[in-house]
Amino acid sequence: MKSKSQMISDSTARIDKLIKKGAKIANPGAVEIGPEVEIDRLSGDGVVIYAGCKIYGEDTLILPGAKLGYEAPVTVDDCQVGPDVELKGGYFNRSVFLDNVKCGLGAQVREATILEEQASIAHTVALKHTILLPFVTLGSLINFCDCLMAGGTSRKDHSEVGSSYIHFNFTPNQDKATASLIGDVPRGVMLNQRPIFLGGQGGLVGPCRLGFGLTVAAGTIIRKDEPRPDRLIFGGAGKGGNVPYQPGNFRIGRKIIINNITYIANLIALKHWYQKVRGLFVAQRFPEALLKGLDAKVSLAVSERINRLEAVCLSKAEAGWFELKEFLQDPLSNPGDAKTMDTFLESVHQGIAACGKDYIRVIQGLEPADSAGGTRWLQGIVDHILAQARRMMPGLSGKSYPS
Repeated sequence: MKSKSQMISDSTARIDKLIKKGAKIANPGAVEIGPEVEIDRLSGDGVVIYAGCKIYGEDTLILPGAKLGYEAPVTVDDCQVGPDVELKGGYFNRSVFLDNVKCGLGAQVREATILEEQASIAHTVALKHTILLPFVTLGSLINFCDCLMAGGTSRKDHSEVGSSYIHFNFTPNQDKATASLIGDVPRGVMLNQRPIFLGGQGGLVGPCRLGFGLTVAAGTIIRKDEPRPDRLIFGGAGKGGNVPYQPGNFRIGRKIIINNITYIANLIALKHWYQKVRGLFVAQRFPEALLKGLDAKVSLAVSERINRLEAVCLSKAEAGWFELKEFLQDPLSNPGDAKTMDTFLESVHQGIAACGKDYIRVIQGLEPADSAGGTRWLQGIVDHILAQARRMMPGLSGKSYPS
């Protein structure tokens, strides 16, 4: 085992190597780089690391222009940090941050979180198993774990969550089969949907599904699905009451099962998107290592949701669960309609030929008919998974569950 002085010496050597690659580290003695970190995966081009930062993890990747710790010390642990990302202060673990993501101080961003291009969070935000598609913006003092959110077309036209918002992801029955889908993957990845606004001082009780174009007034707690687009939801606290209750004595609702399977199906569609579409954009600013990070985080998210749903199903001995679990654990077994997929991918190839490997420009430059075709391909994956789930668990289509 190395002595403390040897470990400090090794860290100093790694920092010196990073500085020689061009990274700006004004106070090298106040920065720590773990022995497992591969320096070749850390860019020096335009990278700035402020005092107090710590970098750990053999899978950590830091690309050009990244800035760590401007507002407070940052710990990066097994994360893939894309170009021009700013992690201003906090703890970041087993997550991916794509081009131009911004995270304010006090962040706690934990495993299986993905922030896609130009997504941002302000100060003191907690995320875990959270996926924000491009442009999505979260305010301050937010707990938003176990969610996927999409919507918006630019940084000026983006889905947003107001400050002091919470996604309620833990029940009195001590389960977390509560992931919420805000927007969806098949339409959301096309970057052409109306934004969703969740007003501050509010909350969302998972598992819930919300449609694009929704506006939720500040102070509102959402407890029901609202898949219809372009709605205004407003209201205060829930109705008062005081009745006998014992956690665990409940009938599992159809909504809980279906919403969880729908969420998993959307994750599987996103996995296909990453492999088939994102893979076409591998380039200097989006290297293969970043793509692998995305794929790994989605796989983690799928496994988490299956495990959480299993805990609920086993507690009530739900028929057909094990068959469904095996089906869900092979996410690439259903690639969707091959002809529809190939037609869409050809349109993406044409976009790349015309615009280069600028992901947002290419996807937003697709003809409406091509975008619609891509949505049909991905929605076909989601629909097939739901249909198989209803076949394997007959109660989802019958009267075994309350609605």
